Amino acid sequence: MRTKPTLTWTPTGEPAPRTTDLSEVVHAVGQGGVVVLSGAGLSTESGIPDYRGAEGSLRRHTPMTYQEFVGSEEGRRRYWARSHLGWRNIARARPNAGHRAVAALQAAGHLSGVITQNVDGLHQSAGAREVVELHGSLDRVVCLDCRRMSAREFLDRRLRAANPAFAASSTQINPDGDVDLADDVVREFRLVSCVACGSGVLKPDVVFFGENVPAARVEQCYHAVDEASALLVLGSSLTVMSGLRFVRHAAKSGKPVLIVNKGRTRGDTHASVRVDLPLGQALTELTVRLGCPVA
Repeated sequence: MRTKPTLTWTPTGEPAPRTTDLSEVVHAVGQGGVVVLSGAGLSTESGIPDYRGAEGSLRRHTPMTYQEFVGSEEGRRRYWARSHLGWRNIARARPNAGHRAVAALQAAGHLSGVITQNVDGLHQSAGAREVVELHGSLDRVVCLDCRRMSAREFLDRRLRAANPAFAASSTQINPDGDVDLADDVVREFRLVSCVACGSGVLKPDVVFFGENVPAARVEQCYHAVDEASALLVLGSSLTVMSGLRFVRHAAKSGKPVLIVNKGRTRGDTHASVRVDLPLGQALTELTVRLGCPVA
């Protein structure tokens, strides 16, 4: 079953109280056993925009849906032409202070797990371990026919060979790893098929809008939240249900929900505390106050 994509959310009612004081977060994380749920806002300081912030890409860009991708070769051509450029920018991105702080908190024993909605791999690059990639990762490619998994670097080399004259450029990267390209440029782009089965459709190993997160992965996240002492949300508007459901689950179980994000979130009414600070600043302060500053 496929769900209707949720791209936007309109806040209603009075905003929940917000603070710039990290004391409650420091106390909760200091007790240990906290699970992190991170979103695109954590990676903006690495040069990857979010979807819904002040400069969010949804203001100018409609992301590819699963239905559009599987439904037409034209849709796939548009995705891969744009992603062929955008992925290189994602691959060049480096962890920022927020990613390094999460890794330091985990290494110090304060975190029991990290769940990320991001597909950029920056948590792992910063040193975080056993990260649950809720929406998958752009550095892997799967064949929709034979299910063979391969490295994105391998596909990148094949696409370069198939498109030797492809010299398009774009300065605007999107969170899903693609860029904006003119239609005439897209039309000239050549696709490649799976090398294993010879004809299979290749798709990045990420959950597109309108596609369901694998059930086993969802259960893994629920289990992590059940075992946690608190849930710490970092840089997510929680617009889509894939992340919001864990906030609701934690709150229903009576666990503290700590949200650090610039701007309102769909989970604010479930939060024990809402901190409105830039992520790099807030998480660096958190590590310092807990005695595990980032090197």
